[in-house]
Amino acid sequence: MSAEVQDLAVRYGAAWAGRDLDAIMAMHTDDTVFHLHGGGEPAISRGATREAFAAALAAWPDIRFDRKRVHIGAEHFVSEYEMSATTVEGQLLVCDGVDVFAVVDGRVARKDTYLDWPSLQQQQAGVQASAISA
Repeated sequence: MSAEVQDLAVRYGAAWAGRDLDAIMAMHTDDTVFHLHGGGEPAISRGATREAFAAALAAWPDIRFDRKRVHIGAEHFVSEYEMSATTVEGQLLVCDGVDVFAVVDGRVARKDTYLDWPSLQQQQAGVQASAISA
């Protein structure tokens, strides 16, 4: 199973790099769960997960994940990365992140995302403070 999980991890990363929402969602189960921890309630179902991902792509059209490490298990994989994105207002945001994926029958059944929220908040506060003092 690990070779299958590794292949899924590679294809999933490539789909996000290409911002291909259809390809991303094709790798999720119908009852998939996406939880952006610290970012609200989990999205439960393929449709709700698609909406959450589409919103992220709209807010951060150039979102990018530079992988640091990937850990592969029998029915899961974990991806550590640096995320960078430019907001629609033109602000560059960069932070560390980790995604934990549960895999069932070769597809993503659950994706838990953990971002460095304090870093993102500091970056956004810095822009707001400089705008106020200008």
